Amino acid sequence: MNEEHNASVVGGKSFTAVAINCASKAGEWIKTKLGNYNQLQSKYSSQDLVTEVDKGSERLIRNLIATHFPHHSFLGEEGVEPGPDASVKALEEARNAEYLWIVDPIDGTTNFVHGFPFFCISIALAHHGEVIVGVVYDPMRNELFVAEKGKGAYVHGRKMGVASEERLRESLVATGLPPDQQAALPLNLRGINQLAPKVRNLRIAGSAALHMAYVAAGRLSGFWEIGLNSWDMAAGSLLIQESGGTVTDMNGEPYSLAVRNVTASNGRIHDELLTALKEAETSAE
Repeated sequence: MNEEHNASVVGGKSFTAVAINCASKAGEWIKTKLGNYNQLQSKYSSQDLVTEVDKGSERLIRNLIATHFPHHSFLGEEGVEPGPDASVKALEEARNAEYLWIVDPIDGTTNFVHGFPFFCISIALAHHGEVIVGVVYDPMRNELFVAEKGKGAYVHGRKMGVASEERLRESLVATGLPPDQQAALPLNLRGINQLAPKVRNLRIAGSAALHMAYVAAGRLSGFWEIGLNSWDMAAGSLLIQESGGTVTDMNGEPYSLAVRNVTASNGRIHDELLTALKEAETSAE
């Protein structure tokens, strides 16, 4: 796909081209900092990490977006206080904006800190609460996943499609290990215990946004996780939907920015995946 010519445009400016430019520039800068960060801090828990590179990446993206769209709203992970309550409040305050950029400057910070090459930049744009642009960029593999509402999703310029598996037992499925060890982690572990014997195999690689991009690209058949935030999922949700997949909460309700417990799949295994998670009593609601 020629992203610039297929982009959503307002006032002659392409939303998608700006998102791609931001993700690419942030990704190249992050690569120069791999193994070279100076400050490592814990946020909500000892598993919830942040470095000055996360903050610098978000600042770079915010400034670039403001140059092109100074009146748009911005919701970035590093601008929100730690913890699920603060995340919910920040989204509530921003979600009614006409245009809202939703950014995770490094999704997979723990991987970045350890030099494990599975992390990405996730940038989404919502219009009146509906995601219309989604970009996930993996700087270590130079893979750019791009979606526009109603126009499909692409990687390496090729249109993506979800996996063809019809049954859970044939499927490669991913999940995460939430940093919230009191509530979200135990619930997600129940799901792992329930799903592991029922799928071909499980993967836990440490980046929800990249896992969702892999569902869109047909590399995974499904993904679920408890306790995520809008910046983890917004771009990935559009990638999957535009690739022919399904994204819901764990009750099967359609994805919205407020969803925190997500189930995503190629669509074909979705009901079976939801049923297994329900049997595991993973719902936090």
